[in-house]
Amino acid sequence: MRLTDKFVISVNRELGSGGRTIGEKLAGRLGVSFYDKALINALTRELHLTVEEIEKFKGQKPSWWSVFQSKIAPFRNPTGSLLATSGEDIESEVLTTEDIFRTETRILQEIAHDESCVITGRSGFFVFQHHPNHMSILIQSPMDNRIERLQSKHPERSREEIIQTIEEVDQQRENYINKFTKTSRYDARNYDMVLNMGNLTEDDAVDIIMEYIRRTS
Repeated sequence: MRLTDKFVISVNRELGSGGRTIGEKLAGRLGVSFYDKALINALTRELHLTVEEIEKFKGQKPSWWSVFQSKIAPFRNPTGSLLATSGEDIESEVLTTEDIFRTETRILQEIAHDESCVITGRSGFFVFQHHPNHMSILIQSPMDNRIERLQSKHPERSREEIIQTIEEVDQQRENYINKFTKTSRYDARNYDMVLNMGNLTEDDAVDIIMEYIRRTS
């Protein structure tokens, strides 16, 4: 991947692996924007964007990007982070229709067309498979680590509840990937890098990714 050209890094992750935080820290290290499913959900559902509306925006003045950024602005704070997100989301995934998937895909592709960025979730390895300067990463972690991380963020939940949620979200995300990409999110062939967080901190992971980028640029 070339940092001198426009690039996109997609980060898929297991719930409780710290993947979203890694993506945000990586974006900060690279000095680029960070996007995740909270923002995309806000744009597609709360603002009722469709593929057709996106195409309409692209024909307007000011440019598509100015219009798009105005849509994003209410969901970001002054540091660039998302107002709608608060760490690990352990709620069940919202069922996604074909139309929503098409809209989310188009939004993500438009973002990556106009700026360098890091994006977590949303089948990034598939959405950007034809992008000329794309790096795809999968973040995994041992089950005990995932449970411990989520319990620290949600102490009101029992260990059994946490385990049940992890298993449900794992299956829902796998079903989502399989439905819309006809592959498995655990297939290592979909990624340039797979990181197991068992003995790594989030900063360790970012250091490893940065070193990989340095060596392959």
